[in-house]
Amino acid sequence: MSASQEAPELRPSASVLPSRFKAAARGLLAPVIRLAIALHLTPNTITVIGLGITIVAAVLVATGYLLIGAVLLTAGSVLDAVDGGLARATGGETRFGGFLDSTLDRSGEAILYIGVGTWIVLNVSDPVLPLVALMVAMAGSFLVSYAHARAQGIGLAADVGLTPRTERLILVIVGVALAGFGFTPGLIGILTILAVLTIVTVIQRIVHVWRLSQAIEPTTKGS
Repeated sequence: MSASQEAPELRPSASVLPSRFKAAARGLLAPVIRLAIALHLTPNTITVIGLGITIVAAVLVATGYLLIGAVLLTAGSVLDAVDGGLARATGGETRFGGFLDSTLDRSGEAILYIGVGTWIVLNVSDPVLPLVALMVAMAGSFLVSYAHARAQGIGLAADVGLTPRTERLILVIVGVALAGFGFTPGLIGILTILAVLTIVTVIQRIVHVWRLSQAIEPTTKGS
């Protein structure tokens, strides 16, 4: 049995958001997906629009319009979920679409962190520790995604852990909104929590893939 064959299922680690919440959110997306179909929008178009909204939101955050930025980030996050649902609903899933979605997701996340970091530099009297937390959170976020991609590359699944992309976005949006209401420590605290949780998630994914590989390899050696 090769590593690219079906791997045994292991119970995934729970994420920050309960599965019932995610299921309810997917149900709420159905009208948006129907609207996209009626407008003849493709999943790739939705992906690009979502990135555009994220760029505008990041610029707004960087220039101090935090609450408007948080609202736009929420809209961008909704579109991020819509493109995949639209692809499944229309049978439009393609390899390029998956590649484009993943690439622009990483781009949008980086741009968002840059926007938040710019605001911190311009508005926090002692920005060193907040910026360190932000850089660790950004590095951890990219490592979480990289671990998932590398696991897929060897035929295994690693979509486990406390902070997948949706959870990370929600935390950042909440932090930006808190700063917009004048509670800057809320944003700094969330960035610190996110820095810790992303590193924990990377470790969870490494352990998960190790367990999967250990379950496969003895069979491989004996075949």
